[in-house]
Amino acid sequence: MASSPCGSGNFDSGLEIKTRSVEQTLVPLVSQITTLINHKDKPKKSERTQQAIQRVGQAVSVAVGRFVAVGEAIAVENEELKEEMGMACFEARRAGDAIAKLTDVGTPVAPPVDGRNTVFSDRTGMVKAARMLLSSVTKVLVLADRIVIKQIITSRNKVLVTLEQLERVSTFQEFVQIFSQFGNQMVEFAHLTGDRQNDLKEENKKARMAAARAVLEKCTMMLLTASKTCLRHPDCESARINKDAVFHRMRFALEQVIEIVTDAQPCGETKVLPLSIHTGIKDFKSSVEGLREGLYSLPHQALSGQLEAVVERTEDFTDSAYTSHEHREGILQLCQLARQDTDQLIAAWMEALSLNAKESTEEMELSILKTCQSVHELRRELHKVAVGRAADLLKLHVEHLPLRALKASGGEGNVEAVTEYARTLGEQKEQLVETCRLLCHVSGTEPLEITCIHAEETFHVTGPQIISAAQTLALHPSSKIAKENLDVFCEAWESQLCDMGVLLREINDVFEGRRGVPASGDKRAYLSLPRPGKHSANLKTVKAVKLDTEEQSTIAKLGLELRLLTSDVDTEVEKWEDQEQDIVRQGQSMSSMAYSMYLFTRGEGLLKTTMDLLHQAEVLSEEGLQLCSSLHTFSTLLTDEEKVVVLSEMEKLMGLCQQLQMGVRTPVQGKTATFQKILPLRS
Repeated sequence: MASSPCGSGNFDSGLEIKTRSVEQTLVPLVSQITTLINHKDKPKKSERTQQAIQRVGQAVSVAVGRFVAVGEAIAVENEELKEEMGMACFEARRAGDAIAKLTDVGTPVAPPVDGRNTVFSDRTGMVKAARMLLSSVTKVLVLADRIVIKQIITSRNKVLVTLEQLERVSTFQEFVQIFSQFGNQMVEFAHLTGDRQNDLKEENKKARMAAARAVLEKCTMMLLTASKTCLRHPDCESARINKDAVFHRMRFALEQVIEIVTDAQPCGETKVLPLSIHTGIKDFKSSVEGLREGLYSLPHQALSGQLEAVVERTEDFTDSAYTSHEHREGILQLCQLARQDTDQLIAAWMEALSLNAKESTEEMELSILKTCQSVHELRRELHKVAVGRAADLLKLHVEHLPLRALKASGGEGNVEAVTEYARTLGEQKEQLVETCRLLCHVSGTEPLEITCIHAEETFHVTGPQIISAAQTLALHPSSKIAKENLDVFCEAWESQLCDMGVLLREINDVFEGRRGVPASGDKRAYLSLPRPGKHSANLKTVKAVKLDTEEQSTIAKLGLELRLLTSDVDTEVEKWEDQEQDIVRQGQSMSSMAYSMYLFTRGEGLLKTTMDLLHQAEVLSEEGLQLCSSLHTFSTLLTDEEKVVVLSEMEKLMGLCQQLQMGVRTPVQGKTATFQKILPLRS
C-alpha cells in the first residue's frame, strides 16, 4: 500500500497510488495539511503566523470545494461509481469544512473567548479532520482513475469486435468500410493508452506499455495489407498464414495492454522477467558487501549458489556459435577467477566465524574487494561481447541485402530463389534474436531488459512473416497488393533494426554511468485522470501559425522578461553551497527550460515550432511541481515563521504550474487563439 505523497506516513490512505497524476494532485493538499498539523506549540502566536494558518485553512477548504465539484460531475457521468464517489465527495467536503472552522483563529489574541476550538486548542480534531480529508480525496482520485481504466477496456473491446469482423470479411467493399471504423478506434485507443503510459509511476510498466503499443502501431498497417492480399488471393496458403499471424499478434498486444492497466495476470500467474546476468551480479555483490554489516547474515552455500547461477547464465554467451574463441576463453577465465576469489572469501569468512569475530577481518575485507572486482570484470567482458556483436550485426544489415533479394526474386516469381534467401533471412533472424537475448543480460535496468525482450520477440515474429509475404509474391508476381504487403513487413524489420541501434546506445549510456535521461525538451508528460465530458476533448494538437509584427513584438518583450527572470534564478542558485541539492538542481533545470523558451522568441535554440514551445512549457510545469515537493521537504528544517513564508510561496508556484498545465493542454484552433494561448506562459 502506498502512503500519501511527500513522505507523510501519518496519513496513509490505505489505497495504492499507481499514477503520477493522482500523486501530483495530492502533493499540494498534503503540503497544506502538514503545515497545519506540524506547527510548533508556542505560548504566543504572532499575528503573521495566525493569519498565514488561517489563509492555508481557507485555501484547503476552497480547493476541496472545487475538487469535490469535479468529483460529483464525474459521478453523474458514471452511474456505476455514483454511490461510492458521492460518499467520498461528501466525506471530503465535511472534512474540508471542519479544517476551515479549526483554522478560523480570528484576531491575534489569546484563545477565543467564545469557547470555539481552533487548530491551536484542538490539535486532535485537526489530525482527525486531516486524516478524513486525505483518505476521502485519495479515494475520489482512485475512483476517477478506475474510470480511465474502464475507458481503456471499453476502447479495447470495441477494437476486438471490429477486429473479428475484419477477420471474417469476404469482399473488398466490406473490408474498406469496416477498416475505416477500425482505424478510428485504434486512434482513440492509442491516445488513451499513450496518456496512461506517460502517467504510470513504475518504469517497468511504462516500458511494457510502450512495447505493446509499438506492436499495435506496426500491426495496424500490416493488418491492412495482409488482409487485402488475402482477399485478392483467397486460395493462397502463404497469404492466409501471413494474415493470421498479424491478427494473433494484435490480439496478444491488446491483452498485454489490459494486463498492464489492470495489474491482472492470466490464470493468476505472476509476471516475472527472466533473471539477467546483470541482476545476478548485482545481487551477488550486494550479498558479498553485506558481510561487512553482518557475518551471520546468510549461509556460505548461498553465496556460492548465487555465483554459480551467474556462471550458468554466461553459457548463453559461451555456448553461442557466434561467439569468437577469444571471447569464449576470456569469459571462462573470468568465471574461474570469480570462483577462486569467492572461495578465498568464504575461507576468510569461516575463519572469522571460528574466532567469534563480530565484524569482518582485514583478510575478509581484502577478499570482499577482490571478489567484487572479479565479477565487475566479468560483467565488463560480457557487456563488451554483447554490445560488440550487436554493433557488428547492425553494420552488416545496413544495406538490407536479404530483404532486397527477397523483393527482387519474389517480383520475378522465382520460388526457388525466395526459398534460398528465406534461409539467409532465417539465419540472420536467429543471430538477431540471440543478440537481443545477450543484450538483455547486460542492459543494466529493468525497462531496458523489457525493451530487449520486445526486440527479440519482434525479430522472431517478423522474420517468418516476411518470408510468407515473399512466398505469396513469388506465387503472384504481378500482384501489386502482394508487393505492397511485402514492403510493409520489410519496413517493420528495418524499423526494428533502427530501434535496436537506439537501444544499444541506451545500454552503453547506462553502463558508462550516463543514465540516458531524455533531454527536457523531448520529455512529454500527460495526466490521464478523467475530466467531466469526453475524455478525448483535449487530444487535438495546435497547428503552426505565423504572427504579425505587433504579435512578434509582444512575444519578444515577454521573452526578454523571461530571460531576466532566468538570470535572477541563476544568481540565487549560485549562492547555495550544496549544488547537488534537489532544490538547486530543479531550479537550474527550470531556468534552463525557461532560457530555451526565451531563445524560441528570438527564433533560436532547439524549440522550432509552437508545439515545441507548448511541450516545453508542460515539462517546465511538471518540474515546478517537483520543486514544490522538494520545498515542502526542505521546509521541515525551518522555523515556524520561515516555514510559513516558504510554503506560502510554494503554494503560489503550485497554482501557477497547475494553471500552466491546464493552459497548454487546452485545444485551440486559429492564429488568434493560439497566440492568446501562448501569452499566459509568461507567468
